[in-house]
Amino acid sequence: MRYSVPLCGLLASVALASDVHDLKTDTFKGFLEEHDLVLAEFFAPWCGHCKALAPEYETAATTLKEKDIALVKVDCTEEQELCQEFGVEGYPTLKVFRGTESITPYGGQRNADSIISFMTKQALPAVSDVTADTIEEFKTADKVVLVAYFAADDKASNETFNSVANKLRDNFLFGATNDAALAKAAGVEQPGLVLYKSFDDGKDVFTETFDAEAIESFAKVASTPLIGEVGPETYSGYMAAGLPLAYIFAETVEEREELAKELKPLALKHKGAVNFATIDAKAFGQHAGNLNLKADKFPAFAIQKTEKNQKYPYDQEAKITETDIGQFVDDFLAGKVEPSVKSEPIPETQEGPVAVVVAKNYEEVVINNDKDVLVEFYAPWCGHCKALAPKYEELAGLYASEEFSKLVTVAKVDATANDVPDEIQGFPTIKLFAAGKKDSPIDYTGSRTIEDLAQFIKDNGSHKVEAAFEAPQESAEESDDLPEQAAAASEKASETAEGVTESVKSAASEATEAVKSAAGGDDENIADIHDEL
Repeated sequence: MRYSVPLCGLLASVALASDVHDLKTDTFKGFLEEHDLVLAEFFAPWCGHCKALAPEYETAATTLKEKDIALVKVDCTEEQELCQEFGVEGYPTLKVFRGTESITPYGGQRNADSIISFMTKQALPAVSDVTADTIEEFKTADKVVLVAYFAADDKASNETFNSVANKLRDNFLFGATNDAALAKAAGVEQPGLVLYKSFDDGKDVFTETFDAEAIESFAKVASTPLIGEVGPETYSGYMAAGLPLAYIFAETVEEREELAKELKPLALKHKGAVNFATIDAKAFGQHAGNLNLKADKFPAFAIQKTEKNQKYPYDQEAKITETDIGQFVDDFLAGKVEPSVKSEPIPETQEGPVAVVVAKNYEEVVINNDKDVLVEFYAPWCGHCKALAPKYEELAGLYASEEFSKLVTVAKVDATANDVPDEIQGFPTIKLFAAGKKDSPIDYTGSRTIEDLAQFIKDNGSHKVEAAFEAPQESAEESDDLPEQAAAASEKASETAEGVTESVKSAASEATEAVKSAAGGDDENIADIHDEL
């Protein structure tokens, strides 16, 4: 017993040991000046996403410490002014610092491997010099590595490759060599390019003209697995690839492997035109509903046009074979398959000042007119949407006059019950489709007040309509305090968690934890979280 107190103290000190530096306002900038490269996490202690990130961040910090890359964290509930200075709007926010002047958002996934890979790339030059002594090690330095082979006096190829590397350095490792013997060993002529990868056949050789656009396209296509797997860590990459995504739903690993083998010839045939990926139907089966498939009948197959969020479900009563799916994909690429459109009925009458939009009248109300159209994409169960509703109604009322209604429409669409052209990643999402600029909607990111929304319409709309609005005087009780600031800063993270059913952004465990944290354990909100990506 007499040793218990010292022993507990020792164990506590070990438990508290951390390679993540906990910084304050008075130590933050000094730390940045002493370190060339820093990844900073701005967090709140009650944030569920922050809690889920913590062990991954710690693991990454320990590994990256050996490479002289520092990971730090800042508690925004204590250091509010510092977080505001760096534009922190949600938790966690991660930013890469090279001193105090060069600041860029962290663009990787929230897990240790991705953080390590991303920050390792940041520590290297955009293009690393590769030699006979280092090339084999460099080929396996990351899952995907690009190595260019060109002559020392080929300035044009060198400049082209460097421009691509600077643009895509967050995504890939780039190396270059002017050693003709290495080019010969790689089986390419100068200028040449090879993408080395830890999957599929291990490498792809670039065969197009050596220009930036062709190299970028090659890198995106060749770096995507022939048949990968959709999950929380890969989903955003597939969405950003710009290619249609063919989902192969199956409930067991064995079945997914069997179907991947069956459809591999199709993935090879359509490489660069369609991405193929399996998806765990037990863990993420609810996503089948987002593709207009039945979420309880597997295996299943569907194609999604990611840039337009169009869905092409394959008949779930039919078998999944190379021949049948091959015909379906061929017909899809030939434009012979019509997209499946989920829509509520068009309202017989519009009641109230907010125009109700469904998929079947989306083009008419939002796109094919000369009005400035503000659209709220909402979910019926979303707490923030419910809170916004009365203010949004009042906002719409400002434009209800005969004069203004010809110029501005304030509308809303239930994005859980209607297919919309954009992939909505959180609720509410508010966009302005300005007259004459419908193909470039502007996302609203300001505070959800009537005054600010009206100002947004005036500033960004083509008609510059100025609606008369008298803001109520703010009482002392309504002034900003710490809990309200914390809640506002967490809106993005909590809404992404609330929107898991329709937005495949977060793993179910992370989402549930975030909702518990943000909603204080509200059973109604927690019940809306399904096993989803």
